[in-house]
Amino acid sequence: MTTPWGELVLARFPEDPRERLRAWDASDEYLLRHLAEREVPLSGTVVVLGDRWGALVTALAAHRPVQVTDSHLAREATRANLERAGVEPGSVRLLTTQDPPPDRVDVLLVRVPKSLALLEDQLLRLAPALHEGTVVVGTGMVKEIHTSTLRLFERIVGPTRTSLAEKKARLVLCTPDLSLKRPANPWPLAYRLPDDVGAFSGLEVVNHAGVFCADRLDIGTRFFLGHLPKAGARRVVDLGCGNGVVGTAVALTDPGAEVLFTDESFQAVASAQATYRASGAAGKAEFRVGDGLEGVPDGSVDLVLNNPPFHSHQATTDATARRMFADARRVLRPGGELWVVGNRHLGYHVTLRRLFGGSRLVASDRKFVVLKAVRK
Repeated sequence: MTTPWGELVLARFPEDPRERLRAWDASDEYLLRHLAEREVPLSGTVVVLGDRWGALVTALAAHRPVQVTDSHLAREATRANLERAGVEPGSVRLLTTQDPPPDRVDVLLVRVPKSLALLEDQLLRLAPALHEGTVVVGTGMVKEIHTSTLRLFERIVGPTRTSLAEKKARLVLCTPDLSLKRPANPWPLAYRLPDDVGAFSGLEVVNHAGVFCADRLDIGTRFFLGHLPKAGARRVVDLGCGNGVVGTAVALTDPGAEVLFTDESFQAVASAQATYRASGAAGKAEFRVGDGLEGVPDGSVDLVLNNPPFHSHQATTDATARRMFADARRVLRPGGELWVVGNRHLGYHVTLRRLFGGSRLVASDRKFVVLKAVRK
């Protein structure tokens, strides 16, 4: 990536020589050019919210920025890119969206996230640290910045305008208004499952901002809940757990099961933990933010449950699902099972055939399939 301060070699995480998606885009470049051309003072506390793969904080490392991210993968990519650039360890402070924000923010740089809810939550958390002189600049591709995005900045931070578009990227320029009466932060949200999901009807679900389907049960998970495997597995993993409703359902059905909830989103794992606690489940549970099943011993799991995502930010890709399935095969004991729910058109059975030698169709409707693959 070319920046006003030199060239950087950047990669996503985990690094894959077959990966064709870059670790930055035109919106990152646009923001960095803006900072240099406008000679924005970067001597105070610089906070970078939502840096996708660490491109922004790596470019600004000389100013000792603070990164705030919901993504474990983004944080690990940042660490690797900083090391690759020869940045002294500790020059960039790495925070998650669940950590207390800095007390004072002099420059706030926002990579606009896909989730408007996550943006709302994080702006409300950071707003008390802003002052009259704080420079606030958002960035994103044109398709990521909507009228609702600008209204959110205006409602929480202050008067907002946009730049001209360059290479299909746009900046959001915002002036803090300390007289604003900001709304209370509505996150996390809690709701109860509908009455038509069997034994799990009425279960309270807790969602922190940015977690998929924050205010209702998504239809894929609803379908999965109706076709979960029978009790009997000792060690169970809810892989890519989101709000944890699937793993919690297993824990309620089979109190003897040990359930590991894992996701790369800090918001998701916090949601899963809150959902589990609200359910009153009394079994053994572990909650882990990480890269798939990293750290889980080979051949140590009886059952993996998975509803894999098929988007990476704005890109549609099956790369995450493929990695999740391969991870599941590694950690399953012989005879252990991977149960997957997904849209019919995604063709997960093809990948499962390659990794497991085949799969069995457990259930299907016009949109979804539930597949079972057995570790041989």
